[in-house]
Amino acid sequence: MVNITHKSSTLRKAIATGIVKVSDQNTIDAIQNKLVPKGDVFEFSRAAGLLACKKTYEVVPDCHPLPIEYTSISYAINGLEITITVEVHTVYKTGVEVEAMHGVMITALTMYDMLKPIDKHVQILNIQLAEKKGGKTDIKYAYPDTLKIAVITCSDSISKGVGEDKSGEIVVDHLQKHHLSVANKKVIADDFDSIQNEAKNLIKEGYQLIVFTGGTGLSSRDITPDAIKPLFEREVPGVMEAARAYGQERTPYAMLSRGIAGFVGDSLIITLPGSPKGAEESMNAIFPYILHVFRVKEGVKH
Repeated sequence: MVNITHKSSTLRKAIATGIVKVSDQNTIDAIQNKLVPKGDVFEFSRAAGLLACKKTYEVVPDCHPLPIEYTSISYAINGLEITITVEVHTVYKTGVEVEAMHGVMITALTMYDMLKPIDKHVQILNIQLAEKKGGKTDIKYAYPDTLKIAVITCSDSISKGVGEDKSGEIVVDHLQKHHLSVANKKVIADDFDSIQNEAKNLIKEGYQLIVFTGGTGLSSRDITPDAIKPLFEREVPGVMEAARAYGQERTPYAMLSRGIAGFVGDSLIITLPGSPKGAEESMNAIFPYILHVFRVKEGVKH
């Protein structure tokens, strides 16, 4: 089963369709007039389809168990064909495409089973995904090829050559996964003036996204937010609130991070934890979604 623990829960929707084709009008009339010996075809098959959506993970080995928040099953008759439409919603880390298609399959199979005593030539056709929404496929990237990005690690020890800059590398790797290149990466000491001056220089040089990692905790040398916050012209508190909420689901210590985010002119500055795990989880929480701020800033709504 694929690991989805790094993903964030979002609203996911899927619509699947399929066709049950009968051999003559008598079968259609029997369905519509509720004269099929086994019962009301539409209602029985709808109940089966609803159960199928909920239990998909029990029969498809690689599907994750997930909360089904909404399911709708409808029918449309066109000649001798009955189109089944199944719509499924969830708020979770992965989509419901398979659940919707499984719902169509079992709805159609139930109809077949109920109709076979009166029609020996029923066919099940064209089960397919018609639409899906939610997750990364809905994210609209903002200028992925043109954003000028800097990644700065704040660490006394690493700046002295003791240890590796693992957090900075994690941030860079994560940005590259979203087709974003880093033009400037360096390590500086946990020093108020050094941090603030570095930020000011990067802003002057036209960097649009500046990511600091390190110095967001509660030790006496954790001063990155203190140095950066006075520069903000417009803070965006929801960014790091989202990162802390994401982290808190994975470790009880995420609430201790003092990371902040905000704009100085056209430059977005984000301060992330210095631990490799904290940096990785924060990046998982806010990327690629954070890129939408550049669209909003330019007045682009969609």
